[in-house]
Amino acid sequence: MNNDYLFHAGEATVLAREGQFTDAMPEILIGRTSGPVGQAFANMMAQSKGHTAMFAIRACNQLVRPATIVVPKVTLKDMANVDLFGGVVQSATADAVVDCLIDGTIPRAIANELCIISLVWIDPRCAKDPNLDKKDMYRTNHEATRLAIRRALNNEPSIDELIANRHRIKHDMDDWS
Repeated sequence: MNNDYLFHAGEATVLAREGQFTDAMPEILIGRTSGPVGQAFANMMAQSKGHTAMFAIRACNQLVRPATIVVPKVTLKDMANVDLFGGVVQSATADAVVDCLIDGTIPRAIANELCIISLVWIDPRCAKDPNLDKKDMYRTNHEATRLAIRRALNNEPSIDELIANRHRIKHDMDDWS
């Protein structure tokens, strides 16, 4: 593991239970506030229509450390999607960050020197689904965020793994090859 904590990227996918649209696919950047991730973090404080960035908070007045900003990958077009983003997804992300502090994935000693940017997926069908399982949405986002942070800080997948899998693994949406 490279422990400079300057710039680490990770991603993970955790699939929803059958019949749900709650797949989680966070893309994580984690690094020092004094480096390029910190600069990007500060720049993300400017809002753009439909892509409102929010801090990851566990509850009001409980901003997580490292400071984490959550940004939707898709345009949030209505309050129902904004509520899911600022509720279930924000909570799951915040809890995942704290759990990474608890289990040592993120070193406590430098937590205030790091920041995290988490790009998150919310399937637009979720808000209109009368059978939406918010517990499953929480589960997928929590698990995927923890995994993405761990992968980022461990530089996973490794270069050797990527090379070994070059001709064995296809993109999940690959219907062209």
